Amino acid sequence: MTPRNDSAAAGAWWRDAVIYQVYVRSFADADGDGIGDLAGVRARLPHLAGLGVDALWFNPWYASPMADAGYDVADYRRIDPAFGTLAEAEALIAEAHELGMRIIVDIVPNHVSDAHAWFTEAVTAGPGSAARELFWFRAGRGADGELPPTDWKSEFGGPAWTRVTEPDGTPGEWYLHLFAREQPDLNWNNPKVREEHEDVLRFWFDRGADGVRIDSATMPAKDPALPDFNGVTRPRPHPFVDRDEVHEIYRAWRALADSYPEPRALIGEVWLDDPGRFANYLRPDEMHTAFNFDYLNCPWDGPALRTVIDGTLAAHAPVGAPATWVLSNHDVTRHVTRYGREETAMGRAPQRHGAPSDRALGTRRARAALLLNLALPGSCYVYQGEELGLWEVEDIPDADRQDPFFHRSGGADPGRDGCRVPLPWSGARAPFGFSPEGAGQRPWLPQPAAWADYTVEAQEADPDSMLRLYRDALGLRRAEDALHGAEFGWLSDGGEAVLDFRRGDGFRCLVNVSGAPAALPDGARVLLSSGPLPADGTLPADTAVWLRG
Repeated sequence: MTPRNDSAAAGAWWRDAVIYQVYVRSFADADGDGIGDLAGVRARLPHLAGLGVDALWFNPWYASPMADAGYDVADYRRIDPAFGTLAEAEALIAEAHELGMRIIVDIVPNHVSDAHAWFTEAVTAGPGSAARELFWFRAGRGADGELPPTDWKSEFGGPAWTRVTEPDGTPGEWYLHLFAREQPDLNWNNPKVREEHEDVLRFWFDRGADGVRIDSATMPAKDPALPDFNGVTRPRPHPFVDRDEVHEIYRAWRALADSYPEPRALIGEVWLDDPGRFANYLRPDEMHTAFNFDYLNCPWDGPALRTVIDGTLAAHAPVGAPATWVLSNHDVTRHVTRYGREETAMGRAPQRHGAPSDRALGTRRARAALLLNLALPGSCYVYQGEELGLWEVEDIPDADRQDPFFHRSGGADPGRDGCRVPLPWSGARAPFGFSPEGAGQRPWLPQPAAWADYTVEAQEADPDSMLRLYRDALGLRRAEDALHGAEFGWLSDGGEAVLDFRRGDGFRCLVNVSGAPAALPDGARVLLSSGPLPADGTLPADTAVWLRG
């Protein structure tokens, strides 16, 4: 018997929800300072409700020095002043609920900001203090401790250790940061760290948050011996990725989430190559869902997509968890650009900006990919702006770039700013309604002039726009009973580059990834297509269709 992965009904909302990712800094700016804020989001909630999404996931909105776009949290119980106030966050949650949308907040268990009260106390308190035991402070190697304690590398490039100056002014211990130096790693062997995070979860659950997205979910547990490794060969157990001890954290969080009258959802950012290890995070007493990076990374290729879909469903089946499907987020090249390239896979290498991209081709494929995503069993994520067909902005001047990946790599990795450019809402020139008319500050990242044709206002009036396709597809998905169950079956043998599958009673999806027209089945009624269908009864290349019968 397949175990269930929720503590309520089999139809718990997270199992088939469409979740919209809100990157607050770039969503809508109400006060004219060039930075998106909660007031801007509140004003645009009707757009999101009209789009037809079920839930909103917010990237960190907490008090932060913004060394890594808010993933360096200084205080989980305060909203960053650039975004607003706690009272505004509470009002936003209530207003979203009134419109039928749930709220997911971001939690970052691996690290905090170097401006967090715990860390500033640890630096001041000195070696051997209880405050330093909340982090990974160690003496350096070498004759005078001048070398890092281990050879570990930061995810952002360079060493994963930074040396502090002690209260007496001398060079002192080093602290671990697997990301930016402004993000010291927490020591999860310390009970105080566990207690604090559970209290933070209660803080937001009590204010109406319906779930949490868990950043870098595989990384909080560390081997206390801090062993060296060459960074190429990945040992098992790894000293800081996917250690067995990490599951103790999420079992405790699941028990807390389940203690609410309506259980809260846990959603993990889990980057793992091993399907079995990935599924461990989705056992019935741990997370409810996890991001599907294999699918996001997959090229626009029929057999490859089918392999990833089959692999995803097979990995989730033993633990009874729903799959997730996603094409873009705040960390990767927007898929309109990626699908227009010769190499369409995302990959986990540095961003490959500058490669030629056919935007018209990428847009056709992105439209088809939407219908594929929404027809698969499980939940789907929509990254803000993809409903407008936005592309990666690759010509941002170096002086305007803010991503630590760009700066720590010396510009070798152009970073993630290109997918974080503020949204265009209306008007013929920047800031395109992102900020109020006459705002004194330009948006925090420059917007392309070509976005004048891609604003919400412009697309509202165009029946063939990407925005209209999203609304139509999301509305039909919500109304179609077949798309809310688990039944799924291929109607082809797997050798073709046309994906053809059924859901429930009489619903069928075809996606032509072959590069040439393909035959449509006789007698089927078209419910929705991603692009125009010719009168000859064929499905054009890079086009998807939903059928009845």
